[in-house]
Amino acid sequence: MTTAENESMTSQINHVRHVLAVASGKGGVGKSLVSAMAAVELARRGLKVGIMDADITGPSIPRLFGLTARPESSMVGIIPPETATGVKIISMNLFLDDAGQPVIWRGPLLTSAIKQFWTDVAWGDLDVLIVDLPPGTADVPLTAFQSLPVDGILMVTTPQELASMIVEKAAGLAKQMNKRILGIVENMAMVTCPHCGEIFEVFGPSHAEELADHIGAPVLARLPIDPTVTALADTGHVEDVKMAAFAPVTEALAEYITTPSTVFAAANPAPSPKAS
Repeated sequence: MTTAENESMTSQINHVRHVLAVASGKGGVGKSLVSAMAAVELARRGLKVGIMDADITGPSIPRLFGLTARPESSMVGIIPPETATGVKIISMNLFLDDAGQPVIWRGPLLTSAIKQFWTDVAWGDLDVLIVDLPPGTADVPLTAFQSLPVDGILMVTTPQELASMIVEKAAGLAKQMNKRILGIVENMAMVTCPHCGEIFEVFGPSHAEELADHIGAPVLARLPIDPTVTALADTGHVEDVKMAAFAPVTEALAEYITTPSTVFAAANPAPSPKAS
């Protein structure tokens, strides 16, 4: 079956109410963890959720969920595997024989994969598809904003001023693409001493409020460094994570999802940002 035929079939069965991108522009800030936790919390509320792992060369979503099942082909498109809580996932790592195998692709192949993850995958009925974006503001994030009907963005940062500077660049791309930024999540904001209970800002003071002022979006949460969360994520048990500090993010996303809006597999491309 050709890509055009797949797109025709999936456009008939895919009903995705919202497409949420999780971005930062910077690597190592915890976008994938935030994407996974958001998906799990929304699924716990009975919502139908999917995750598109758009970090083609550095995918980590399957590992967080302990997912190894290979996507299956069908007459209506690629069937994404589901996690224990019913989250549908598509990721390049699920197509590889060895999860450690590198994906050595140039830009055109990367962007083609993102488009096919949208047009060729039988997502079915979803309340929200979460798109875990890679770092940067180049090929893949640009393709995601142009080819996918993204109607909300969650920005992830860490306390360092350098991280805020790079996240602001990603926010600038989102604004040029006329995408709505729902809020900011500051990850690794602090750690609590297990012996005395004192709180330490190991990466320095927060710059989240300054970033919020610059990009015009609220700070939804400041997440702590938690060894328990790290252990669960590393062993593929992110669905067992429960973090009280994440609750405001869940509430904001639930409100966003209840906004009446339906998009389908065949979407009008967004305008390209102006080149300097």
